[in-house]
Amino acid sequence: MKRTRTLLKVAAAMLIGALALGGCGTQQATTGPSVPDTITAEAAYASRDFNPNSTSSALAMSANWYVVEPLYAFNYSNYSMYNALAKGEPERVSDTEYTVTLRDGAKFSDGTPVTPNDVVKSWERSITKGGLYVPMLSFIDSVEPKGDQQVTFHLKYAFPAFKERLALIKVAPADMDKDQLTALPTGSGPWKYVSITDQKVTFVRNDLYNGEYPAQCKNMVWNVAVDDTARVTAMQTGKVDVMELVPTLAFDVLQRKTDLKTVQAFNAPYIMFNTKKAPFDDARVRRAVLYAIDAQQLIDNQMSGQATPATSYLIEEYPAYHRASTVYTHNVQKAKELLKEAGVTDKIKFTLYSTDQSWITQLAPQIKNNLAEIGMEANLQSMASSALYPNITDKEDADFSMALVAGDPSVFGNDADLLMNWFYGDNTWTRQRTFWYGSDGYNRLHELMDNALAAPTAEERQEYWNQCYDVIAEQVPIYPLFHRKTTTAFKKGVFSQTEAIGTTGLDLLQAKLNH
Repeated sequence: MKRTRTLLKVAAAMLIGALALGGCGTQQATTGPSVPDTITAEAAYASRDFNPNSTSSALAMSANWYVVEPLYAFNYSNYSMYNALAKGEPERVSDTEYTVTLRDGAKFSDGTPVTPNDVVKSWERSITKGGLYVPMLSFIDSVEPKGDQQVTFHLKYAFPAFKERLALIKVAPADMDKDQLTALPTGSGPWKYVSITDQKVTFVRNDLYNGEYPAQCKNMVWNVAVDDTARVTAMQTGKVDVMELVPTLAFDVLQRKTDLKTVQAFNAPYIMFNTKKAPFDDARVRRAVLYAIDAQQLIDNQMSGQATPATSYLIEEYPAYHRASTVYTHNVQKAKELLKEAGVTDKIKFTLYSTDQSWITQLAPQIKNNLAEIGMEANLQSMASSALYPNITDKEDADFSMALVAGDPSVFGNDADLLMNWFYGDNTWTRQRTFWYGSDGYNRLHELMDNALAAPTAEERQEYWNQCYDVIAEQVPIYPLFHRKTTTAFKKGVFSQTEAIGTTGLDLLQAKLNH
């Protein structure tokens, strides 16, 4: 503990020192945009997959909010919804049929009108076999154009969150192919892409946009800076107007020149198991790992208290939250008892892989030490998500045991069925990464999830969901250690209206810019 605190103090001193040096000689103003007629931002995640109908990248998901519209979109500060491409509310024909009318005069940024066929094609791309969106849209049976301005949705069964799920279907031109969508998608939103590189995403105002939230200035630039110090330095020296994911060590440095806004988020570090690899094919061994890890110590030391221990798969702020029957607190004796019940007597040696976000990699050393207390010897290896998933986990013959990864499906919405389907549905997470698909636990969970959707009342639906959380906490093919709080920095004097959001990304669509 003393050594950990010392290292944190050294890290803080190095960060503050780097920021002080970075600010030497700068004459940047502390109010007004850093660049005239331009919003400049520091984004915390990297990606080159911007396909709006399949990406799960934090950077691409957030950037696409500005460019590629769904029919209905979220205000991520409170998960209320507003009309994006839709003209009004869905028209209910029956419990399983709805018609949506497109916004009058809506055009893509290339000047072509948005048509019902574009909506249909975007839905078809979103449900391509094996895609991550498929489980979240599987309740839709078919989509068809109706005249020049309407689209009809036929559902397989009545679905309580129909409108919210339409936010997943980002509408791009029907004639765009996968490569075009991945590299530089076209949309009907208030902004359009100019270029996307590994270092920067550049936008320009879409003058053809006729919706509710027009761009507040001509240009927008997002610098891609995964490194915490790089983002903080840019913010502290006045070079940018907004910064995503402020590390706690930088609060004191930034608070004089910026407005720091913090909210509880769903974003979490997850322990992910290969459930077909012994001994982690036994849920008791997986539970032992969760009991061994001291999540509160991780929060206190590595997160400076800016997180909340997981008491369920959901966070308490979500309407459908329920405390799970199994809550993991640091309990070495309990962990050892579970290993003994599972017949594990020898030391277990394996590689603990992790993604390379700095806040994730800093958790790994303590986790390694915690696991050593129960006879598990973990070798640490960190790599980018773009390398970890295709090269280590997403293979039929995958031989890894455990990975420490970051995840935040709340970017898609906050309803319980959606969030559970992300990590535990019929998709890449269960078929390849955890290999949990088709197990007894998987089948039990999905029977309960199906019952929840079919429940005649909200109260009965909640009862089934509560049982779902219990199954997930018992089976733990992948499970959060804690849910972190998210802090966004806004340069003073640039915006007159901003809200922090409890998910990954930067939501400035409703922000007001001071000119």
